[in-house]
Amino acid sequence: MIIPQEHLSADEETALPNLDKYNVEYNIEEAPELGDCEGTGDLVTDCRNFFAKDGILANGDFGPREYEERPQQTAMAVGVAEALVEGNNLCVEAPTGVGKSFAYLVPLIYRSRYCALPSVVSTETINLQEQLMNKDIPMLRTLTGIDIKAALSKGRHNYICRRRLDMLSGDQRDALLPVPSLVLDLEKINDCVEDGISGERDELNFRIDPQVWSLVCCEAGNCAGAKCRYFRNCYYYKARRTWEDANIIIANHALFFTDLAMRGEGCESPLLPNYGAVMIDEAHTLENNAADHLGLHVSKSGLIGVLNRLYNPDNARGLLLRSGAAAIELRGLAGDARDEVYGYFRFYEELLESRHETALKIPRPDMCSENLTRALLALARKLDEFIEETEDEDSFKTEMQSQLSRLREYIDAVSTFHHQTQPDAVYYIESDRGSVTLHGAPLNVSELLRSRLFNQDFPVMLCSATLTYRGRFDYFWSRTGFVGGSGMRLDSPFSSEQAAIYLPREMPDPSSSDFVPALIEKIPEFIRLTDGKAFVLFTSYQALKQCAESLKWSFMHENWKLLVQGGDLTRSQLLAEFKEDINSVLFGTDSFWTGVDVPGEALSNVIVTKLPFAVPSHPLIAARMAKIEEMGGSSFSEYSLPEAVLKFRQGAGRLIRSRSDRGVIVILDRRVISKGYGKLFLDSLPYKVEII
Repeated sequence: MIIPQEHLSADEETALPNLDKYNVEYNIEEAPELGDCEGTGDLVTDCRNFFAKDGILANGDFGPREYEERPQQTAMAVGVAEALVEGNNLCVEAPTGVGKSFAYLVPLIYRSRYCALPSVVSTETINLQEQLMNKDIPMLRTLTGIDIKAALSKGRHNYICRRRLDMLSGDQRDALLPVPSLVLDLEKINDCVEDGISGERDELNFRIDPQVWSLVCCEAGNCAGAKCRYFRNCYYYKARRTWEDANIIIANHALFFTDLAMRGEGCESPLLPNYGAVMIDEAHTLENNAADHLGLHVSKSGLIGVLNRLYNPDNARGLLLRSGAAAIELRGLAGDARDEVYGYFRFYEELLESRHETALKIPRPDMCSENLTRALLALARKLDEFIEETEDEDSFKTEMQSQLSRLREYIDAVSTFHHQTQPDAVYYIESDRGSVTLHGAPLNVSELLRSRLFNQDFPVMLCSATLTYRGRFDYFWSRTGFVGGSGMRLDSPFSSEQAAIYLPREMPDPSSSDFVPALIEKIPEFIRLTDGKAFVLFTSYQALKQCAESLKWSFMHENWKLLVQGGDLTRSQLLAEFKEDINSVLFGTDSFWTGVDVPGEALSNVIVTKLPFAVPSHPLIAARMAKIEEMGGSSFSEYSLPEAVLKFRQGAGRLIRSRSDRGVIVILDRRVISKGYGKLFLDSLPYKVEII
């Protein structure tokens, strides 16, 4: 059930252990020592016994669901266990149906009996976090008999700050609350606190206006820690104490990589407790997540929000709404800074408009006036003096200090962007829904991850359904800096007969003006094969809108409910509607290519309108490609093509989610048969191809 090993020389085969057990591609660089465990018992044997034919899992009580032996699951669990024992890193490609969450949780649970430091599991999606916490771990706690302690780790901003809530509910309410009508939200939060909630935003059963939440949530800069009079009952620190006491901490990628960035900068109080092992699930997004959280981002709305918290002249609200010459002077400086923010960002907004672009690289530093930095520095200096001299209560001073800290962070970020002082990075601007954000993204992600993540004194394990390109891990390893371990590629537990790939005989080239009209003609033709029950995946929102507008009446006639991304419904609401209406059709772009699970008849047809090549004009993509070319490589074959094949595999992977699923994959991009590289896309799937 494990795909045969390949690409190893005779010398490598004799030098490395256990090659007879796994399909392993070895990364020969030496791995770090395992540091936090006083002996690991017989962890591998524990895992083998758990997944054996007559073992613990086979004899578990699953209710009406029968146990299915999965050799791939056993192989993955044993591989993870060996990595934990030996202190090696590990990459696992585990297709849908392998049962990868049990395969890594079982070794981590058995590990907890021997190791003091917890394990961290980092995931991309909330759905997977909830599955691990509410379903998988409770079931494994019962099956193994180990009283495993698990905790869901969330960022500070997910919790109510009792000090800030108290301040907002008291004398400062009129000064801070942006709109009087929001008092109702405030009263609802106070009622929930009195009822003894855990303080999490997700626990509140009503919608909270974002402006109110920003005033009552925990923030790093305004936290007094143990000095706060609410410390013993602080919601955030109560949650943190469960993390400290946990054997397994479930986090999302955003939190994990933010913590990683803080550790890399020498922060003494990172977000997560010290850990002894890491499992990164849904690891196909590793490079982009790391680039996002190890880089800088400055939005106009975020910076204006900090200034408005100090003083907003539009509604006469803010911390500085008080008498005295110092407060009046500060309100004037905040207003000056506000004007400079609008002027600074207007320069970039006009630049985007003049080029008719939504994203644009900033080719050189100091492209516009530095008045913004000067205005922010002047405000920060006076604010610092004001805080030192004020005799107001500690709560107010803490809030002011928080805004000063955030202001200084923005000053550093704007200065870094303006002068482009971060080496080996691409600087660009991007507009989303009318708001412009400044970005500085590192181009040396592999180097950063190699030093900060993979060369530490704990094992790091990665898993996803799509990590290999042309059957090898080389591409993924080169992009992410993976070292100190090996790769395990498992085959699918599903049959290649469960789906077929359909290609139309005639389709214009995607670059042709006839392409979208051809999509409008062909999409309903192929949807009739399954009477709805289809995802139609686009790479362009403009093409999606054109097709949706042209097809909505014909879909209504066919009694197919058309669900379109970008309308009034959120992604989760669209999925819920799709699952409920068995004959519905969903038109989606980027976010529907990955992380969507619709087992059963509701999804029987995946139509790929165009091969998912990344837009080469996007500044980050262009910079990555340019770097490859500068080093003498081919950006198309070494970046664009592998990325497109991996995303194609992700999109096609939405179809077959269980042994009972059946369906078709339709590819409307003729390049899969007209271009030499098209075979790489078709060969990446195990299904038979039919031209119809």
